[in-house]
Amino acid sequence: MTETTSTKPYMVRAIHEWCVDNNMTPHLLVAVDNHSRVPMAYVKDGEIVLNLSYGATKDLQMDNDAVVFSARFGGNSQNLYIPMHAVKGIFARETGQGMFFEVGQAPLDENTPKKSAEGLENKQKVTNIKKPTLTIVK
Repeated sequence: MTETTSTKPYMVRAIHEWCVDNNMTPHLLVAVDNHSRVPMAYVKDGEIVLNLSYGATKDLQMDNDAVVFSARFGGNSQNLYIPMHAVKGIFARETGQGMFFEVGQAPLDENTPKKSAEGLENKQKVTNIKKPTLTIVK
């Protein structure tokens, strides 16, 4: 029998969409490990809570492997990489409603951190292209 994919990334995306649809602020609870790229100055007890609203993030991408985006911390833009195994939960700041998960173990592949960083850099190169904008002409 073929191994099925985890339901966690699908649930994370669904709760994020639910928060946005209901005008609430989605927050991600992360168990920081050596595979995560987050601002360490904001980590408390090995965890960090991140605002995932579209107004607080830039180039937010959530796939089955990781959550990747840029955000400002103390006025400085930083690129974040959160592997899906490190996600402890996603919830609405206003109500606390959401979903929480058991933290999984990192993949056993020794090249995972290298691949993760390379993937982030490649995604950043693609997303650094200026996006088209609409202009009202009268």
